[in-house]
Amino acid sequence: MSDRLSVSVPEGASGSRADRFMADASGLSRARVQRLIAEGRLTAEGQRVRARDPVQAGQRLVLEVPEVAPVEVPAEDIPLDIVYRDEDVLVIDKPAGLVTHPAPGHERGTLVNALLALDPDMAGPGTAASGERPGIVHRLDRDTSGLLMVARNDDAAASLQAQLKARRVRKTYLGLVAGVVDAQLGRIEKPIGRDPRQRLRMAIVPEGKPAVTGYRVRERFAAWTLLEMDLVTGRTHQIRVHLASIGHALAGDRVYAVGSARRGPPGLERLFLHAWKLEFLSPRSGRLVRCEAPLPRALEGVLDSLRGAEEGRS
Repeated sequence: MSDRLSVSVPEGASGSRADRFMADASGLSRARVQRLIAEGRLTAEGQRVRARDPVQAGQRLVLEVPEVAPVEVPAEDIPLDIVYRDEDVLVIDKPAGLVTHPAPGHERGTLVNALLALDPDMAGPGTAASGERPGIVHRLDRDTSGLLMVARNDDAAASLQAQLKARRVRKTYLGLVAGVVDAQLGRIEKPIGRDPRQRLRMAIVPEGKPAVTGYRVRERFAAWTLLEMDLVTGRTHQIRVHLASIGHALAGDRVYAVGSARRGPPGLERLFLHAWKLEFLSPRSGRLVRCEAPLPRALEGVLDSLRGAEEGRS
């Protein structure tokens, strides 16, 4: 059995390498996409496409992805930045580039592999360690950095999942967006679901699930705006889709942004999105836990360059 993923190349992605574009569009690791391409599983109009071939706007690429049997997830000694720890919960400051949980073709080098080495008890059966995602009650995209809660036992997992469902977990992000956001604060309420034209992407669709994102302007630049964003609901790619829908895509977003927004300002080499603050109730005591993770130095450096450019114009 296999799945066929059909993706149309947007204008802003024209000229990108086929393997890089398909990895960004599908959410699969680039290594796995390259292996599938080497097996002849990527085609355009029935013709095989090579990994290094440039894609063209309007081109429809079809990737055949065979089913892969589940594998045992090994523990790996991967350094983690632990912001908060008690007997029930860990809060990790996840770096950009670290995948949250294993997937076919990417069974190693993930946050879950690191967690199993850090806390072997999480590998036992139960809610906190279901399947290949021990302790994972929510996730961050591979290219998003910042705070992530991890449950260390079944009771903690149930508590955190209930808090997430009841929207009692407060998650605040920092993101640099293209253009000048006029309003000092705002609220985006648009339903999100699978893009009917490209099912690996999300989109604003009438039949989608309700999604709410609040935002406040933190800092303005000539062509960019730094926002604080409250994730009221937790839909896949919610912040990225919502901001792109109002004409202010996140800097460095290779899926939903085009043109200069997709490239980002000089020096940016990743998606400018960071899970900055996190608030939740301790599963055991009920007390409020507040965590904060400063912007990574690479992102702060981009802002410093923009500030320098602003001073040069004044």
